[in-house]
Amino acid sequence: MSFAPALTFAFEIRARLSPTLRIGGGAEFTPIAGGTVDGPRLRGTVLPGGGDWSDTRGQVCRLNARYLIEAEDGAVIDIVNRGYYHEGAGSPDQYDGALRVSDAGVYYRTSPTFRTDAAAHAWLARTVFVGLAREGTGEDEVVIRMYAVG
Repeated sequence: MSFAPALTFAFEIRARLSPTLRIGGGAEFTPIAGGTVDGPRLRGTVLPGGGDWSDTRGQVCRLNARYLIEAEDGAVIDIVNRGYYHEGAGSPDQYDGALRVSDAGVYYRTSPTFRTDAAAHAWLARTVFVGLAREGTGEDEVVIRMYAVG
């Protein structure tokens, strides 16, 4: 008997980005200028001041973002979101219903962890998530759909 974990959509983060700063040796820093969080399990805003430290080796970009979310109830939530971005023919378009959540030819996945003292959001710190990321409406936005692993 085989078992496959289920993914349940929890919320979507739309982060606005400031211009990327090149550090050198494949390393870059992209500041996060703000954004929104919206979904059935969490709503709020992305606070400005965090960022993504990325490191590209060959064709693979390793992502390491850290920023804060303020939930609509005022709770502050720390997110560390690590993942990978690379292009290649092995990644098909993926859909959640009619919504395209990833683009063909692009592997852009994250594995976030959360920290907060707010009792209403403690579930975030004890749940494993998978993020499917894509570029937003412009180069200055990234969209990450967060799915809880069940």
